[in-house]
Amino acid sequence: MDEASAYRHCEEVVRSQARNFSYGIRLLPPPKRRALSAVYAFARRIDDIGDDHDAPAATRLDRLAAERARLADPGGDPSDPVLVALADAARRHPIPLDAFGELIDGCEADVRGETYDTFDDLLWYCRCVAGAVGRLSLGVFGTSDPDTAGPRADALGVALQLTNILRDVREDGLSGRVYLPAKDLARFGCTLHLDEPGQFTDPPDHLVSLVRFQASRASEWYDTGLKLLPMLDRRSAACAGAMAGIYRQLLKRIRSDPLAALRTRTSLPAWEKAAVSAKAMAGIHR
Repeated sequence: MDEASAYRHCEEVVRSQARNFSYGIRLLPPPKRRALSAVYAFARRIDDIGDDHDAPAATRLDRLAAERARLADPGGDPSDPVLVALADAARRHPIPLDAFGELIDGCEADVRGETYDTFDDLLWYCRCVAGAVGRLSLGVFGTSDPDTAGPRADALGVALQLTNILRDVREDGLSGRVYLPAKDLARFGCTLHLDEPGQFTDPPDHLVSLVRFQASRASEWYDTGLKLLPMLDRRSAACAGAMAGIYRQLLKRIRSDPLAALRTRTSLPAWEKAAVSAKAMAGIHR
């Protein structure tokens, strides 16, 4: 497959599946937009393998191992559009492809059903599945000070992942997953047990305190991560700012009404996402 067709395939993956990230990616100039689309498409493939609950855990782990092996030579399969595009993107930009290995580590933890006792344990997971994507994205964005920018990109990824975890507490619970640290649950007197209709049985005030504590923690990671934006060129800063802005809005909604967020998945309407993106493009977030 030729590179142009491969990139078009990756951009279609972004359009059809990146419900939030697409608003930021579209703000990039075409070369960076294509490269980041390739990064997203491969990351999405890894996530989809981890989330394929119709396949046995052993099968998913084998598939993840196979994708890890393919990273050693992403250009080795000319029939795979995602790998063709990713290999070309890595030739054009300093994309740290080894960071995909961390993403695979995190997805393997999901497949094994690992839980997290402390926040430091959860932080490892967040850095694998989202901090790594932040560092991969930074390879596309570019910066004159990677030693400083790298930890900030990592922090922004952690902030987004913590927001995801809070948004999906009930959805994850219905799938038998609990990501919030066990010690935090104990601190606030929560179990996150769901009754037969799928509602949490913990005292509502305990749940509110738990969610707001976790939201405050996520906000601190945004404060660190958003220091990345002034280190990027304007279009890259707009892309990162749009992605972060959408997730910060989600976090604000969750924090303002934790019980509503625990009853149903919090989301933003398309017009609000577009408004956040427009502000990011105008430089509001820099």
